[in-house]
Amino acid sequence: MGIAVAGMDSLSERAALMREALQKSQTITDNVVTILGSFDSRLSSLETAMRPTQIRTHAIRKAHENIDKSLKSAEVILAQFDLSRQAEAKILKGPREDLEGYLGAIDQLRSNIRFFSSNKNFRNNDGVLNQSNTLLATAISKLEDEFKQRLNSYSKPIDPDRLFDGLPNALRPSSGSPGNQGEAGGKSTSYSHSEHHNVDLETAVYTPPTLIPPRVMPLLHDLAKQMVRAGHQQQLLRIYKETRSLVLEESLQKLGVEKLSKDDVQKMQWEVLEAKIGNWIHFMRIAVKLLFAGERKVCDQMFEGFDSLSDQCFAEVTASSVSVLLSFGEAIARSKRSPEKLFVLLDMYEIMRELHSEIETIFQGKSCTEIRESALGLTKRLAQTAQETFGDFEEAVEKDATKTSVLDGTVHPLTSYVINYVKFLFDYQSTLKQLFQEFETGDDTGSQLASVTMRIMQALQTNLDGKSKQYKDPSLTHLFLMNNIHYMVRSVRRSEAKDLLGDDWVQRHRRIVQQHANQYKRNAWQKILQCLSIQGMTSSGGGSAVGDGGNSSGVSRALVKDRFKIFNMQFEELHQRQSQWTVPDTELRESLRLAVAEVLLPAYRSFLKRFGPLVENGKNPQKYVKYTAEDLERMLGEFFEGKNLSEPKR
Repeated sequence: MGIAVAGMDSLSERAALMREALQKSQTITDNVVTILGSFDSRLSSLETAMRPTQIRTHAIRKAHENIDKSLKSAEVILAQFDLSRQAEAKILKGPREDLEGYLGAIDQLRSNIRFFSSNKNFRNNDGVLNQSNTLLATAISKLEDEFKQRLNSYSKPIDPDRLFDGLPNALRPSSGSPGNQGEAGGKSTSYSHSEHHNVDLETAVYTPPTLIPPRVMPLLHDLAKQMVRAGHQQQLLRIYKETRSLVLEESLQKLGVEKLSKDDVQKMQWEVLEAKIGNWIHFMRIAVKLLFAGERKVCDQMFEGFDSLSDQCFAEVTASSVSVLLSFGEAIARSKRSPEKLFVLLDMYEIMRELHSEIETIFQGKSCTEIRESALGLTKRLAQTAQETFGDFEEAVEKDATKTSVLDGTVHPLTSYVINYVKFLFDYQSTLKQLFQEFETGDDTGSQLASVTMRIMQALQTNLDGKSKQYKDPSLTHLFLMNNIHYMVRSVRRSEAKDLLGDDWVQRHRRIVQQHANQYKRNAWQKILQCLSIQGMTSSGGGSAVGDGGNSSGVSRALVKDRFKIFNMQFEELHQRQSQWTVPDTELRESLRLAVAEVLLPAYRSFLKRFGPLVENGKNPQKYVKYTAEDLERMLGEFFEGKNLSEPKR
């Protein structure tokens, strides 16, 4: 019990001590809080006292930063002013001595304008920009003058010889060719269709001339670029067009190109016009493949990076020259049609077809649309006119009413003309096939050509039949037809026309030739052969054939003499006339003489052998038996030689 009480007391004491300690701790805490509170108050007072100093320090720091920025801005602006002064000095000096430096000065001036345009806070910004833009306008104006001067300086007409050097060897005029007598005074450049076909168009190499020296092009390009950037495209176009178009026209004039109207063409003699057409074909090839191709290259280099401007410039430079060339073609295509024009029309159509792909390539772009369409239009018009002329020729052959007399029965000029015409057609087979395709009918182009050729030949025969009726002597009629149809057959057999017309045509017409030869013999010699016939030689009664006037066969000597006399007279007349007639083909002539001899000489020998003694035993036998068979054979050898061609009776 006592231990328990003692324990309680001890706990009480300890609790009292703990309360005392807690009270002391609280007192200390309160004291510390009081002290800390006083610190906070003093710090707050200190902060309040320091704030003005902090503000002044921050302001000073910001001021220093602003000053640094202003100094840097001033340095940049001063640098721009310095660059502007340098650019201005070069610009005022002009581009003549140092073009590259001048162009660099313009670039610098543009840079300065961009700088001041983006720095609106600069106080004198508007004044500086106005001054810079004025200076830039001055610079561009001087640049235009420089571009014009340099372009003029390096733009010279091209001599014909330089152009000819760019052609394949086969198309170059020969060194001995005569010069044109026109204003141009250049070499004659006429050429033939066969010469053109000797050139392999697939491998032929054309070398366009250098129109402006390559070393100059970069500077001209830079000048043009500056003008475009300054918005002076129209001034650039005007300068370029005026300079280059004039030079191009002068190059063509030196070559021999003339500006001819439709009236000029209509008034020309055919020989003169034909030569001019031949030259035009050559000029077209030179213009497109050399001059226009070279001009396109210059344009593309000059305006590199400005494709639409390049196309527009090229179109404007070439428009006048193209018009001069195409207008001549149009004048020919629209002129009065005549058969002799067919082949030049085909030549012109051929060159336009040949140049079509190059025209499409060189004159590409929207600006050149009109030129491309004009060229294509001329091609189609030439095709149309050629086809119509082809049809006209067939009709003209059939209806030809020329009064040209062929007194000796030889080949008529119309026949040789038509046959030569047909033979020439075969030089144009590929062209004609293209022509037929222009007006597609669904037929094979080869069969179309064969059909047209056959119609022309038939038209010729029809006309010859009409002309043969002019002869009063039927034998000359058949000789004339024999000669002409034989000429047709021989010409066809020796040309490509044989493949087109076929063996059947040849064999059929050879038979016609033989028929006319037989008709000639019948009409020319039937009457004289009747003189050598024994028919009618014997007397019906014996009284008239007695004494020395008759013989054992009862033939009257007087009748025999009369027969010989008539034969001599008729043969001499035939010899006199038919030695003036002509069979121009040697083989046919000999064949016809032989055919006559084979009929005449045996009959004469037989008659002479049978009845010659009756005359030879009488007075003056040579008066009646004037010729031996050998004499007749020799005289037959003089037939059809066209001798002593005074106008004979027909």
